[in-house]
Amino acid sequence: MTEERSHRFPSMGTAVTLTGPAGSRFDDAARAVEAIFDREDRRFSRFRVDSELSGVNMRAGSWTEVSEPFAELLRLALDGARRSGGLFDPTILPALVAAGYDRDYGELLRSEPLVGLPPRPGGRWREVRLDCRMVKLPDDCRLDFGGVAKGWTCDRAVEEAIRHLPWAMINAGGDLRVAGALPAPGLEIRVEDPLATSESILRLRLLDGALATSSILDRAWGEGLHQVIDPRTQLPAVTDVVQATVWAPTCAEAEVGTTWAMLLGPVAMDALSCVLAMSGGDVFVNIAGEPERAEVST
Repeated sequence: MTEERSHRFPSMGTAVTLTGPAGSRFDDAARAVEAIFDREDRRFSRFRVDSELSGVNMRAGSWTEVSEPFAELLRLALDGARRSGGLFDPTILPALVAAGYDRDYGELLRSEPLVGLPPRPGGRWREVRLDCRMVKLPDDCRLDFGGVAKGWTCDRAVEEAIRHLPWAMINAGGDLRVAGALPAPGLEIRVEDPLATSESILRLRLLDGALATSSILDRAWGEGLHQVIDPRTQLPAVTDVVQATVWAPTCAEAEVGTTWAMLLGPVAMDALSCVLAMSGGDVFVNIAGEPERAEVST
């Protein structure tokens, strides 16, 4: 069996791990993956005043030319908003800030959150205009790609990694993507129980595709204050779903799905391949829509 290696580094507010077969080109893959995460963090971070995202937000109300990667991710995010009926909404940044998430999460935990009144009702993604590489946000609208930018970066990074390696897996804080000719019977992935993190609610062997996980217990900074915003109320979601794990061909698609599933609940299983951990301890698993190249066991 081929020996595996891992390379771990911080980026996008989380720990990123590249795993692949050991060999002379692993270090090349690790450098390439780290460079991609660094570049996309500088492009999409809302906490960097010099990021492309911050520049677009500051010019809301005017047409702005953006890079091709920015246009690609925005196009994907707007499509996710349409497919989810607006439950995934890339324009919820004002609501996040109003809920107190106005600074880097590590800094937020060291200080008192400044909670304000929620902004006007959401759905402003419908007003965003994208024409090739020209973007126009409505006045007072702000974008936040959040987890979908992280998932999208995983997708780009794993494709670069398999230019150097026979196969690779990237895990970025719950966003996980595999690619290449993985060894049979696949990589075993464990989905943690959000109510008892030393336990698993699901194990699967993955040969292709991606998983993303979102939880109202992750990135929480006070009673009822967390990162999952319900666009219908512009407030942190009140939901019986404690954690949603979605599998899809790409991390970006899976990330859209986690928000969708968190807000819609078990009904989302009609549209998504997912595992939902409920507040009462129940776990719902949709294996009917499971990817052909995943083997699941609970």
